[in-house]
Amino acid sequence: MEGIVFLGDKKLTLMNFPDPTPGPDEVVLQMKASGMCGSDLVAYRKAPGEAFSNGMPTPDGPVIAGHEPCGIVAAVGKSVDSRQVKVGDRVMVHHYSGCRACEHCFTGWPQLCQRTPIAAYGSSDHGGHAPYMKVPAHTCVILPEALSFRAGAAISCGTGTAYAALERLKVSGRDTVVIFGQGPVGLSATQLASVMGARVIALDTRDERLARASEFGAQELINPLKEDPIDRVKELTHGRGADCSLDTSASPLARASAVRCTKVWGSACFVGSGGQVTLNVGPDMLRKQMTVFGHWTFSTVGQAQCAEFVADHGVDVDAIFTNDYALTDAQSAYEMFEAGKTGKGVFLM
Repeated sequence: MEGIVFLGDKKLTLMNFPDPTPGPDEVVLQMKASGMCGSDLVAYRKAPGEAFSNGMPTPDGPVIAGHEPCGIVAAVGKSVDSRQVKVGDRVMVHHYSGCRACEHCFTGWPQLCQRTPIAAYGSSDHGGHAPYMKVPAHTCVILPEALSFRAGAAISCGTGTAYAALERLKVSGRDTVVIFGQGPVGLSATQLASVMGARVIALDTRDERLARASEFGAQELINPLKEDPIDRVKELTHGRGADCSLDTSASPLARASAVRCTKVWGSACFVGSGGQVTLNVGPDMLRKQMTVFGHWTFSTVGQAQCAEFVADHGVDVDAIFTNDYALTDAQSAYEMFEAGKTGKGVFLM
């Protein structure tokens, strides 16, 4: 089979690999949808052989890209319990695996494993940009029948991350939430927070992204290149500030603004990867009794809960995608994605 491999320096190729066969506790998926994520661009842009700047393990050899996999179980290993997963099941993949024995792995957070280097599918181990994918059975999360494979791919990273962050912020219909950045993760957060009943204030420096945020439920739009975001949020909240904020951009200015635009006893969450932030701890945090935290992806349980929420509330997650591709479109797809000429894309098999 052929799979997409990032070569570095903004180059990629379709490389031949043997068709996978499952080990005792593994499954092979027939891939149906594999999403493109902004974090793919780390591997796409880096120099050949350069270590990942986001802390992910560096693979020993060519690795199939794609960490938003969704498909149908095509084969199972002899030790896989049919109560866990079986041939024919529609599944998403939780794209990490750790030691499987520590407290983090046991509670569905293998990406936090401290005992062994984690496997990150699509980064250090083969991912979903191919016709088939082999993974440990414990990484499979059932996709509800009501959801498309495209939706499952979105939930497998960007949408799932947005949902988990909003859950930690305890967003409800009582809240005004400010969401910085309206790329795929931010747009997912805008869509989900709106369905949760919150009043959403969406920020982005590109008006076309703000227009999409409005379509996804944002009630107020702010372009920080045209007006001061903190002053505007205060104006929209009777001077108090927002109940909570979420930064998906990783911009230092956006992160600082996310903290400063919230009210006394407010909360701010950072999910944008990389970068830094500079804060004046006294006025920005201490004297507001602020809660500021980082959030990285989600647990296997959280992934399943996100899928159930989307299905139960009829959330049109498919609308997150602006482009569908075949694997043979990979070079042009990532060129457009890297240049910001398209929204979120997905490879359909």
